[in-house]
Amino acid sequence: MDRPTFCLLALGLLGLGAQLATAAPPAAIDHDAPAREALRVSYARPAATPFPPDNAWSAARETLGRTLFFDPRLSASGIIACATCHNPGLSWGDGLARGVGHQSKTLRRRSPTLLNVAWAEALFWDGRAFTLEEQALGPIASPDEMNMPLEQLVPKIQAVAGYEVLFERAYPGEGISTQTIAKAIATFERTVVSATAPFDRWIAGDESAISKEAAHGFELFNNKAKCASCHAGWRFTDDSFHDIGAPGEDRGRAGVLEGIEAMEYAFKTPTLRDVDRRGPYLHDGSEPTLESVVELYDLGGRVKRPSLSKDITPLNLTAEESRAVVAFMRTLTSDDALVTVPRLPR
Repeated sequence: MDRPTFCLLALGLLGLGAQLATAAPPAAIDHDAPAREALRVSYARPAATPFPPDNAWSAARETLGRTLFFDPRLSASGIIACATCHNPGLSWGDGLARGVGHQSKTLRRRSPTLLNVAWAEALFWDGRAFTLEEQALGPIASPDEMNMPLEQLVPKIQAVAGYEVLFERAYPGEGISTQTIAKAIATFERTVVSATAPFDRWIAGDESAISKEAAHGFELFNNKAKCASCHAGWRFTDDSFHDIGAPGEDRGRAGVLEGIEAMEYAFKTPTLRDVDRRGPYLHDGSEPTLESVVELYDLGGRVKRPSLSKDITPLNLTAEESRAVVAFMRTLTSDDALVTVPRLPR
């Protein structure tokens, strides 16, 4: 179940809301087995990573995709790789308020994380791509980003002798094409999955995995702070688009879906996995810290517009409650495996 309804039912109908709001540590109330099971099931991590039938996983495809992902020769300048903006050491982002593209041009939006994109339903901040295969080629071909026309990309990769073997292993008989390049990169991106975090261990029954403050923050997250209205499920995103009242002239999703007022200034709900490693925040990096993000929501948005999401209303959080929500979000940070940069073919 991806929606936060389970939280409201489990915590409300089972009479846990009042207990969680008291000084008693929220983790201690999980002696209630049905409530614990409801939480565990709803936030359960999937057993396997999904791959499309026409681009099933194989070790050879992952290897090829990883190699292309780190290869700056996919850009016109020869100095920008996919990994430039999606650095595994920066939680698969770049740590910048807004991305930097071809000839050091500052882009209008942040580089979103690639964590758990295998489950994403729409990609980019405005949702303009529906598959990772489609997404993979977008930044490569964009004049503002990697500036590599696709008709030039294929012969450039074909000229690298070592790639012929890698492509044949990954996609026998298909050759080097924009399609196989996109499929390989998408395969690698689907393997970028966040590891188990303290929150996961807490939900599974380890009451010592998170602090009392963070456990209280989880209750607030699902109730008074209303975070779970959009940050739902194990990835903490509804994969949808909302105007949250952030300043700026970027129309977001409305640039893709014209004529729908609710999509004006609406951007995709980002995952909260590893969120404390990915500041600054929002689509344009306009919020420097998690504390300032909570402040934005507490105010009911910094800008009031007709398109403002109905879920964005003043929250009246106390300073202690705001700190607790942030403490909870920090429990979503996992110790992910180190990523090995491949040796590029010649």
